[in-house]
Amino acid sequence: MDIFSLSEKEWQDYIVSLEKKVNPSTKEEVKGAILNAVKSRIPKNHFGIFFSGGVDSTLLAFLCKKFNADFTCYSVGLENAPDIIEGKKVAEILGLKLKQRIFTLEEAQEVFKKAAKIFDKPDTLNIGVGGVVIAAAELAKKDKVSVFMGGLGSEEIFAGYQRHLESKDPHEECWKGLKAMWGRDFVRDVAVAKALKITVLCPFLDEELIVKAMGIPADKKINQEHKKIILREIAEELGMPKEFAWRQKKAAQYGSYFDKAIEKLTKKAGFDNKQEFVESLKK
Repeated sequence: MDIFSLSEKEWQDYIVSLEKKVNPSTKEEVKGAILNAVKSRIPKNHFGIFFSGGVDSTLLAFLCKKFNADFTCYSVGLENAPDIIEGKKVAEILGLKLKQRIFTLEEAQEVFKKAAKIFDKPDTLNIGVGGVVIAAAELAKKDKVSVFMGGLGSEEIFAGYQRHLESKDPHEECWKGLKAMWGRDFVRDVAVAKALKITVLCPFLDEELIVKAMGIPADKKINQEHKKIILREIAEELGMPKEFAWRQKKAAQYGSYFDKAIEKLTKKAGFDNKQEFVESLKK
């Protein structure tokens, strides 16, 4: 099933139907579901992985290498951005093929302009996140890569957000977040993918994996010290170095420093806030 082709109501109905399928599950069942979700989505031809050096993209790359897949990791950001530094370190130790591009402030602005043209109402989130995808996809174009694997969905099924920690019921917050993904993530990602003529594969939104992951109690996923606990444990058990499995990572727009770029460009252009700046990019 192509989840990105669903309407908002169809997506929410689909998640409700998965809720009804959930029974208590074990770590081994989740591990098996992760392996199946990745293996079943590996393209026959060369593909890319949106890579940040965080547990999600590192696990995807680690497993794809284990399955002898033909892929290249792509990461982008400003100079000294955490995702550039960590991505390079992870790739070297795990023996991954990695291509990176470090952007100047001016180059980042050109990417943001491209992102702004894609959206009817650009905001700092879809310009920041969309900008990372656009920059990485353009880097991959040189290799004639148009199919990518990404980590979308991991934060929701494994309780990776601060709102999960602050919620009285993190498990219910996971379901709520899954239902909200259509409006929060799909609209943006589908628009970017369509504009760039790329395909993005999302193993963490695999039906079996959602059901198995949501059968795990919330206290096995999140506590005051760590988020996505069970995913990190599974990554380590599968052979990923502990340092990479437990790396604390920020969202793409922050790890790439693209959000910092938006902030600097906003001040440089004399706008009062970032939203005014990103709206000006459409003009």
